[in-house]
Amino acid sequence: MKTTIFTIGFARKTAPEFFAVLKQAGVRTVIDVRLNNVSQLAGFTKKQDLEYFLHEIAGIGYTHRPDFAPTKDIRDAYRKKDIDWSRYERRFRQLLVERRIADVITQQLAHKACFLCSEPTPDKCHRRLVAEYLREHWENVEIIHL
Repeated sequence: MKTTIFTIGFARKTAPEFFAVLKQAGVRTVIDVRLNNVSQLAGFTKKQDLEYFLHEIAGIGYTHRPDFAPTKDIRDAYRKKDIDWSRYERRFRQLLVERRIADVITQQLAHKACFLCSEPTPDKCHRRLVAEYLREHWENVEIIHL
């Protein structure tokens, strides 16, 4: 069986765009991979609001997995430009190995799940790295960035 994993960032999306994209893709569960999901900057994607909206608007489940996020130290080092993207990526991938991410979620649960963070595109985002890590450890995985 093919496992389809989606990723999405909420930045630069309106709520109607965001929920329509998830519904149209057939997402079953949103896996929130942000370290902090209660910030005022999160707007309609604050944890309790997002969980409610996903269920009510689209019938989509929600779970928060901060263990799929970088540590504050890694994130802050990149934001402050103490490390570049390649170093960030290496450190975060090592963290995924240490946390044994492929063992804490099943391929069945990840199927049609969507990893969520704030970045508008996946190119320099940890949600892409999580999805790629799982694809490296499981068979027959397709990643679709929404």
